[in-house]
Amino acid sequence: MSNWVRITIGFLLVFGSAGAEEKRFNFERPLMGTRFAITCYAEDEVVATAAANAAFAIGAEINAVASDYLPDSELMKLSDRTGETIKVSPLLGEVLEGAFTKARETDGAFDPTLGPLTKLWRQTRDSKTLPDPATLAKAQSACGWTKVDWDGTAQTIRFKEPGMQLDLGGIAKGFAADKMFAAMKERGLSRILIAAGGDLRLGEPPPGKTAWRVGLQTFDDDEPEEVVELSNCAVSTAGDLHQAVEIDGKRYSHIIDPHTGLGLTRRIAVSVIAPSGMVADGLDTGICVAGAGKADALGRKAGATRVIVRLPD
Repeated sequence: MSNWVRITIGFLLVFGSAGAEEKRFNFERPLMGTRFAITCYAEDEVVATAAANAAFAIGAEINAVASDYLPDSELMKLSDRTGETIKVSPLLGEVLEGAFTKARETDGAFDPTLGPLTKLWRQTRDSKTLPDPATLAKAQSACGWTKVDWDGTAQTIRFKEPGMQLDLGGIAKGFAADKMFAAMKERGLSRILIAAGGDLRLGEPPPGKTAWRVGLQTFDDDEPEEVVELSNCAVSTAGDLHQAVEIDGKRYSHIIDPHTGLGLTRRIAVSVIAPSGMVADGLDTGICVAGAGKADALGRKAGATRVIVRLPD
């Protein structure tokens, strides 16, 4: 799950290479518990609107299968079928393949099976009280990516332990951004920026520019610590800038450490630039858990273009 990322785009109206006037269009919609925003350039508002609507439609479809907030989502319906080999839909299968790939690549630092601990964290955030040891231990016993049989070829899944529940919040928004981006490209647009909370999927830069300017905001609530120029890639930032709770003088991040079952208490922010949103989204969370010392190795292993780690002063 990612922080807010500030985006700076310098102008509203330009001329395309064919001489036709291109305008910037902005669309936004609440989705997946956050705000999804689309910025694109097109010659015609009707074309831009149709492309954005198609993108939001696929985003809503992904939310319907992969959300752990919706009790009737396909993801949540898996939780009550321990020991059964279940065939999942192609769309959910794509997300799960990416999630379990990231679990393997990060040696479990990114773990899509932390649903029981995520539920506890939400209770902790609301009550500002840590779970008692017995409750925490029970939730931890129902977590662990190696306790799941996932077959990416057959698109089947089986939970080995009772009480297991998947949480794809650390990767689903990046996946959605990729799919939304593809939907817009299919409709002839290429100058696209999709912001899924703090996950960005970027296409060709605005006309007359060489790149999109993206501000990476990690510990400073007012100003980005770095501005990078990017195109045709994805960037995701994970940290506790906007999602943390303080209990008895200690700050707990929303990023859960599988080893403790609690939110991280050491502050770290990670930005990952990668070819796809799914890679960037899953990897930034995993590196936060694994620690700064493993960032470069994990980035190379997962195919990231660049990994930026920041620690508090």
